[in-house]
Amino acid sequence: MKVVVAPQAFKGSLSGPKAAMAIKEGVLAVFPNAEVSLVPIADGGDGTLQSLIDASDGHYIKSAVPGPLGSPVLATWGVMGDNKTAVIEMAMASGLGLIPQGQLNPKIATTSGTGLLIKEALDKGYRTIIVGLGGSATNDGGAGAAKELGVIFRDGSGVDLPPGGLALSTLASVDISSIHPALAESKIIIATDVTNPLCGPNGASVVYGPQKGASPLIVAELDAALANYQQIIKASLGIDLENRPGAGSAGGLGAGLIAFADAEVRSGIQLIGEVLGLEEVLAEATLVITAEGQIDRSTLYDKAPIGVARMAKKFGVPVIAMAAVLGEGHQLVYEHGIDALVSIGDGPMDNQESIARTYSLLARATERSLRLIKIDLG
Repeated sequence: MKVVVAPQAFKGSLSGPKAAMAIKEGVLAVFPNAEVSLVPIADGGDGTLQSLIDASDGHYIKSAVPGPLGSPVLATWGVMGDNKTAVIEMAMASGLGLIPQGQLNPKIATTSGTGLLIKEALDKGYRTIIVGLGGSATNDGGAGAAKELGVIFRDGSGVDLPPGGLALSTLASVDISSIHPALAESKIIIATDVTNPLCGPNGASVVYGPQKGASPLIVAELDAALANYQQIIKASLGIDLENRPGAGSAGGLGAGLIAFADAEVRSGIQLIGEVLGLEEVLAEATLVITAEGQIDRSTLYDKAPIGVARMAKKFGVPVIAMAAVLGEGHQLVYEHGIDALVSIGDGPMDNQESIARTYSLLARATERSLRLIKIDLG
């Protein structure tokens, strides 16, 4: 029996590799002779950096940069084993997890730190840069990152804009004459599971603003600011971002990298799957087990479990998905390659206990699931 274990990180509690180990423990408790392949994956968000660097035997780098609200953070990024490709996970410099509870402020949060990581990678000579977009605290359209790469944003009086998404409401001109020269000879790849446009009812502000602390009024203000940003970019550079899939990822950082770095937008799970050689592993599998913290309607939008399931279905391999939470619309994943869903909870518990026990809950839920399979197999 060959079991492929391909989980996503459980945000805030368990890394992808740790989740894989927990599932393996559960598998071997029932099938001790099973051949278990661990392939922890990501979809552009949490775990992307670790997946790509560890799988390619690369190395990590730490850099001091401004966090989303300006306070210094020590951000980790890395270089893949080819010594040519840099990997940046934007949440390491501009993520929600870097802001203390109660201090979220998407009006002024900036992607400046992410821009400085990209600049450092360029300055060190890396000409292929993968940027994982996910978990952002920002809504600045990537203007903060672009500014660190030499783009100048001014209002109608010719004054440089302050940081943050709300300031984009006064944007009148964009000057790229001083943009980092290495961008012209570099390939910037956006890894994301988000296909949202920059503005409108499905845009960055409306869909993701509330989780970054935006009230309905602030959501409307930020959406209007990004609409102005989009219009000025089109007028100044001739680049039309309207309805561009992925432009709304990471508070519009996708839009900024498309406009100013000619970035290529890739499905995070497909990109990471290619690097990991996931399809080749799945082709030989008897069973695939994937996992994520929460599975719901949004999982359908090319998040890691669905990406794994779609690949597995090319080879007719059954897929079990484990989750801490089965949210609204979770049943829809059955139509996209996942054969069974398992909630890892074993009784009533608060969030703190659930986080503390994630490893053991995942291992034991896997064991319970495979005992059912063992009955079926006789």
